[in-house]
Amino acid sequence: MIRRRGGAEVTGARVRSWVIVGSVLALAGLLFVASGRHALQSGSRQPQDIAALVQAESARVSEMSERASALNREINALTLSDRTGTDVPRVDPPIAEWEGVAAGSSPVAGPGLTVTLDDAPASSLDTAPGNPQPNDLVVHQQDLQNVINALWVGGAEAMTLQGERVTSTSAFRCSGNILLLHGKVFSPPYEVTVIGDQEALSQALEDDKGVQNYRAYVDWVHLGWGVRTHDQVEVPASQSGGDLRYARVPEGTDVFT
Repeated sequence: MIRRRGGAEVTGARVRSWVIVGSVLALAGLLFVASGRHALQSGSRQPQDIAALVQAESARVSEMSERASALNREINALTLSDRTGTDVPRVDPPIAEWEGVAAGSSPVAGPGLTVTLDDAPASSLDTAPGNPQPNDLVVHQQDLQNVINALWVGGAEAMTLQGERVTSTSAFRCSGNILLLHGKVFSPPYEVTVIGDQEALSQALEDDKGVQNYRAYVDWVHLGWGVRTHDQVEVPASQSGGDLRYARVPEGTDVFT
């Protein structure tokens, strides 16, 4: 049989419970205050939210990219310099210059054009016919890929996306309407600038099926689209390190079975 405790005993237990709860809360509050003071006194720069984290990392990437660009310029200067008295084969300047353009390690200037893509206004959901969806109003990764591929087909000699030099090792991806390229984050409008024969580049854009599909959405929901020609435009050298990463077969793995 379970016996009921006396009133005094019950009251004492309640008091002890409230004392314990109050002590725990007070201790937790002291810990939060101490943690905050420590962060302020130590000058902590750790971001407290995703937006701050992205901003901090983007700034760090920009700083490292500038250092890498300076080193690349130094390498190019050494490549083109006179190696008299050394056993290192000397590369002919025209060949070295061509290799620099192809690899993206050298800046390029010349006539070209810029293609601009942008999201459609939100009002298109209400004004455009055919019941468009929010997904129809944004620039997608394949849209940029179609434009970039068409420009290469059109004979582009050098290219930038959002001011970043595009090379054979460049890879970009879109998450929603955010573009990630070379460790940096970009928002629309997106600009692709190329150097090359303007007429051939424009014709390549006209002929590409993917670009034609995008321009159909331009007419439908008013996605942004524009092409500007330049008599002279400068394309900077790539600031990426150029290191290649690739998969390896684990040691001891028989790939033929």
